[in-house]
Amino acid sequence: MTRSGINFRRCIMGGEKSYFSLTLDTLRILAGWAADCAERALPLFERHAPTDLRPRAAIEGIRAFAGGERRTAQLRTLALAALAAAREVNDPAAAAAARAAGFAASSAYTHPLADVGQTKHILGPAAYAALAVELAGGGDAAIGEAEVRRAVECIPAEARAILLQMPARSPGKTRLDQLMVQLDAGIRSRFVPLGGYNYLTN
Repeated sequence: MTRSGINFRRCIMGGEKSYFSLTLDTLRILAGWAADCAERALPLFERHAPTDLRPRAAIEGIRAFAGGERRTAQLRTLALAALAAAREVNDPAAAAAARAAGFAASSAYTHPLADVGQTKHILGPAAYAALAVELAGGGDAAIGEAEVRRAVECIPAEARAILLQMPARSPGKTRLDQLMVQLDAGIRSRFVPLGGYNYLTN
């Protein structure tokens, strides 16, 4: 393995994958934003499954990591439990809300790999939360898109910088794919306030 600046490459299975520098401090910032996004949809799950605490526990776990606690295997367990809750609840909006919580917990394990598949760790919490509120609003696309815009406006510059190291998402067929693409494009093109000034970082 060789390193050059903050980027380095590793040969795997005869192919070359591009990695970049990613610190735990930066992951904690991403985790805080992911938790904020997922928590907005959490009431939609708890309305249908008030005794199922798995999605809430996932959000609490990632908040603890964002606040400085160690990244442990327990976060993976919490993420998987929230995703299991999504499969078990009998309501599409509630299921999307639980998936938002699961992806929020898994954001702590975002790999510093310049691969489009990794973007779901960053975008998943906000995209699933947007899908949840949209479904709860009768499928009104404007509701989901408003939630996407809110997430774009709130993303910290450090979390956005992680996404910029990865390829942009391509359009897909599902509504979730559409929200992911809108979120991805919005984050990449937004003005980021830093040091008291607004500037476009492309």
